[in-house]
Amino acid sequence: MGLCNAATRMRRIAVSVTAVTAAFALAGCGSFIGRSQAKDIAEINVSSPELREGKPLPAEYSCRGGEGSPPLRWSSQPLSEAKSIAIVVDSHTPSDSAVNWVLYNIPATTTELGANAAADPPEGSGQAKVTGGKEGYEPPCTSPGSYRFTVYTLNGRVDVQKGAELPDILKEIADKTIARGRLTAVDIQ
Repeated sequence: MGLCNAATRMRRIAVSVTAVTAAFALAGCGSFIGRSQAKDIAEINVSSPELREGKPLPAEYSCRGGEGSPPLRWSSQPLSEAKSIAIVVDSHTPSDSAVNWVLYNIPATTTELGANAAADPPEGSGQAKVTGGKEGYEPPCTSPGSYRFTVYTLNGRVDVQKGAELPDILKEIADKTIARGRLTAVDIQ
């Protein structure tokens, strides 16, 4: 029983740290207030026909290429309380951290996105303005670094006003997360 409680606490911490790290990177460690209210975080398996865990990000999905966002797939146990999906892509290099893409309110029945989904997102979804000020996918540019593609299952829709600030959107995602999975690329080809 103690191991289950420890695992649950670690999952909660991981969700909180991801949202807070991204928000701090944006706000210069300043004005993000709030913590995740997620209760029990299930696991999502995240994969891609173009990305491999721990391997370099293909150049075509970086600022050196023109492919836009890479294709992503995910799966988890069916969660009856799942209402939407969110994707957060962030990068961490020796000199900088950034949020490169936030796509939210993806229908809960969706299990994959094709290449360049940021250019043609699923109907009803929204995209946040990322660290660089652009709405949509801002491809990573700096290597060496790590590039995390995180998929969240949410127990509700992200309910924010049009043009909401990135920290507000990330907090909504963290507060409604019931499952999470990640694929991390290291460096750029």
